[in-house]
Amino acid sequence: MVDAVVEPLILDLLEWVAKGDRSYEEVMDAWRTSCPRLPVWEDANDRGLVTLEEVDRRSIVKITPSGLTLLKERGRL
Repeated sequence: MVDAVVEPLILDLLEWVAKGDRSYEEVMDAWRTSCPRLPVWEDANDRGLVTLEEVDRRSIVKITPSGLTLLKERGRL
């Protein structure tokens, strides 16, 4: 059941990040949760769907090629 709930949220996160790179702080404000049943950010990160890069001394979250592929496969891109 958790996967059925988390997977669409992960796709929402990926769509949001795909629209433009986001700062780590912005992503954490929007997507971090204290609920262990909704680990959206953690799952996306663990699955290699997003990456964290240092750009001009700022941490930036970007969608990975795997993340883009998942969005395409699910008809969300």
